[in-house]
Amino acid sequence: MISRSSKLIGISCCRKLFGVFGMVNHAASDTYIRAVDLVVGGMPLLIPANGDRAHIDTLLERLDGLILTGSRSNVAAVFYGGPPQPPEDAPEDPERDLVTLPLVRGAIERGLPVLAICRGLQELNVALGGTLHQRLQDLPGKIDHSTPMQPHAPVRTGKAHHVVLRSGGRLAQIVKSESLSVNSLHNQGIDRLAPGLLVEARATDGTIEAVTGTAAGYLVGVQWHPEYDFEHDAASRRIFESFGAAVDKTS
Repeated sequence: MISRSSKLIGISCCRKLFGVFGMVNHAASDTYIRAVDLVVGGMPLLIPANGDRAHIDTLLERLDGLILTGSRSNVAAVFYGGPPQPPEDAPEDPERDLVTLPLVRGAIERGLPVLAICRGLQELNVALGGTLHQRLQDLPGKIDHSTPMQPHAPVRTGKAHHVVLRSGGRLAQIVKSESLSVNSLHNQGIDRLAPGLLVEARATDGTIEAVTGTAAGYLVGVQWHPEYDFEHDAASRRIFESFGAAVDKTS
């Protein structure tokens, strides 16, 4: 474990039902905490999905970096002008959106390093004015990017398809490659790219798989989940290492 305990790394939570009585909890996967502990350094700080009750300015004053996590839930359609989504097919978490959308905008304004993962990439795009496809698998010519319903975790989170990175781009420099095999656990994807974002990678079907910010500062979003395999996959580890280096540089 590396030691940068003075750094606070915000990790976005979701509202999820737990236990026999289905009580609402605020949760983030242990994989993000492990990535911060083992690679990024600093103290993981779980950010509750408490909607418009969140103290965004307080968080921005104290955080040294922000990780927007993946989730089964989708970004609520109301925030990007999309059609209503059937709740049984595509659960939404608007209480999370009410926290993360202004939080990521504020983080970018302040120059805080931001790493956006899966749902986090979609939030980033919506926060900056972009739109989303709600179900990529329903679109002509698109492969099925959704989570394999497979209880065996190594299969469920294993490599699913290839992505091609922008030649000489920032992400290609970070991972030291211009092509990757990645996992795939999402239904939504970027439709209209938001201003201020640059495409860094695409899947073979043209789906945007990674972006960076066009302004100064560290802003990286990936559609896959590097937190699942950073302990044995060099490219995934390099993504978290680059985020940690940015936190050290800007704090």
